[in-house]
Amino acid sequence: QVRLVESGGGLVQAGGSLRLSCASSGSPFSYSIMGWNRQAPGKQRELVARISRDGSPEYAEAVKGRFTISRDNNKKTVSLQMNSLKPEDTAVYYCSEETFLHSTHWGQGIQVTVSS
Repeated sequence: QVRLVESGGGLVQAGGSLRLSCASSGSPFSYSIMGWNRQAPGKQRELVARISRDGSPEYAEAVKGRFTISRDNNKKTVSLQMNSLKPEDTAVYYCSEETFLHSTHWGQGIQVTVSS
């Protein structure tokens, strides 16, 4: 019953920026840990960033200083601002939500392609 819908992906040149958004429905969003994850071809899915219900963020080392995760508990959205994009950032990005019952839900994924 939890549904996550991502938007904002696309194709950008190296050094450019994109902003991903994820809208959640069907859950008590404010109690959830939200995250952004990505999976490149031939690689396992990895955590990019996550944010607690009180807004405390954590980032993978590869994106520190370039990406910013934020959430809006009123709108039930989580966003990922991606700056200074690199070709290695190319992947399918997935929104995730861990609910207060500790079940994890995933969005359908959205493509981000960074050209060199």
